[in-house]
Order: sequence, then C-alpha cells, then structure tokens
Amino acid sequence: MKHYEVEILDAKTREKLCFLDKVEPHATIAEIKNLFTKTHPQWYPARQSLRLDPKGKSLKDEDILQKLPVGTTATLYFRDLGAQISWVTVFLTEYAGPLFIYLLFYFRVPFIYGHKYDFTSSRHTVVHLACICHSFHYVKRLLETLFVHRFSHGTMPLRNIFKNCTYYWGFAAWMAYYINHPLYTPPTYGAQQVKLALAIFVICQLGNFSIHMALRDLRPAGSKTRKIPYPTKNPITWLFLLVSCPNYTYEVGSWIGFAIMTQCLPVALFSLVGFTQMTIWAKGKHRSYLKEFRDYPPLRMPIIPFLL
Repeated sequence: MKHYEVEILDAKTREKLCFLDKVEPHATIAEIKNLFTKTHPQWYPARQSLRLDPKGKSLKDEDILQKLPVGTTATLYFRDLGAQISWVTVFLTEYAGPLFIYLLFYFRVPFIYGHKYDFTSSRHTVVHLACICHSFHYVKRLLETLFVHRFSHGTMPLRNIFKNCTYYWGFAAWMAYYINHPLYTPPTYGAQQVKLALAIFVICQLGNFSIHMALRDLRPAGSKTRKIPYPTKNPITWLFLLVSCPNYTYEVGSWIGFAIMTQCLPVALFSLVGFTQMTIWAKGKHRSYLKEFRDYPPLRMPIIPFLL
C-alpha cells in the first residue's frame, strides 16, 4: 500500500508547520487534524481549518485523503479558527438569559420601576399572557437544544457567545421593560387582537417544533449525512412543499404574533432583525440544497412561499 506524505503550511505566511510521514491513503481530514495536534497541542482539532488552497474552502472532517485532488505528497493549508465553544453551551446560555431576564421585569423586582411598584402585579391580562408565551418559547428552545437538535458541527467560535447573548439578552430586557411597565397600555383592539395574536403564536410554535422534529428524524444520531427534507404525516410540516426552511418561517411568525399581542415596538424590531438574519441563513441553506441535490424541488423558496 502506497502511503502519503502530508505537508501542512500556514495559510497566511506559507511557513511549514508540520510534516506527516507515512499517512494512510484512507485517512480522513479528522485523523490528520489529530496528528497535527500532537505536534501543536495549542491547536486542538476544533480550532483547525485545513484546506487545499490558502484562500479556499475548509475541507470536511469526513473527507478522505486519497479522494482529494492531491499527489502522494499532499500540501494542506492551515488556518486557526480561534477558541471554540460547543453549540449546546452557546444555545443554553443565550436562551436561559432571556427567560430569566424577562421574569425579573414581570415580577417587578426592586430598582427597575421605582420603589412603590416593587413586586406589584399588572392588572392587564395580556401582560400575564405575554409572560407565559415568552417563557414557553425559551423553555421550548432550551429543551430542543438538549433533546431534539443534532448539530453537524460540534463547536463555534467563542466570540459568538458574546455577540449572541448581547442580542438575545438585550432585546429581552428592552421588550420586557415596556410590556411589564406600570404605565403599559393594552392593544388597541383589546381581547380580539390578543386572541388572534395568541392563535398565530401557538400555531407557529407548534409548526416550529414539528419542523425541528422532522429535521431530527432526517439525520441519524452521530451522523453528518444530509438529505432533502420532506413533509411528514403531520400537516403542519407541509410548508416544506413551499420553502426550504419552514422552521425559520414559523419562528418569524411566532414573533409577529407576539408583536401583535403586545403591540410593543421593541418586539416588532426584534421580529424584523430576526427575520433579516433568518432570511440570510435560509438563502444560504437553500443554495447549498440546490448545489448538493440535483432533484431538489424547484417550487421551494428559502423562507417565504413564492416570494423570498
């Protein structure tokens, strides 16, 4: 069996970092990363990006050496991705924060609204309903992170946790301050507006959960295989017929429902920012589906049926 020699260079400086002799032809990129870590312990596998071209795309961990367009002496280029943290840790932190922060405002703990309002309760039903909906949403997200989601990548850059927490925690505090404020006024159209908004919120939360379950069943535990997602017997998943990322569609719908329910400007802005970001993610996933699967359903749009 002919063995390979693998030379690893710094992608920026072209400095030789490592030379691996007698590498098995069927070695994966993940195994090469482990060998590289032995000579450079500071760069653990999750921090490493190995590529064939200094400015090219990162190779996948499951890529096999002999199937790459290289000779028996392969040159790979290394980039440091920076300190990494697990997706689960990031999600648990960014979702637990809003849950806790919102409740501080709901129970009107001291130093928020003034001494005479400490631990008082709102007389408006919609305020209590909004707290239940907000809490339900983030408890659902926490439970999905622990028991439903299967992550194709185990880690993300450590800096993301600060960016994500600033976004989620900041918006949670901003919307909670106004919704739970002693001077808060209920929606213009009263109970009818609240009931309609609650129906939108509940349906979209059920839809979001149903899509997450369908995506979970699509990928076996411990696998990174990708398949075309299709609707299940659950009618709420039929949105897959029209969009590539119905989980984002339902997520945005939930926050639109919450914005209508509370008639609160910070909630509307949170919905708009979230929709903008999820549209970017949906377009990226849609492009990758089209590139990877020739038989991908042509009718589907990224996030909004027939439009976007």
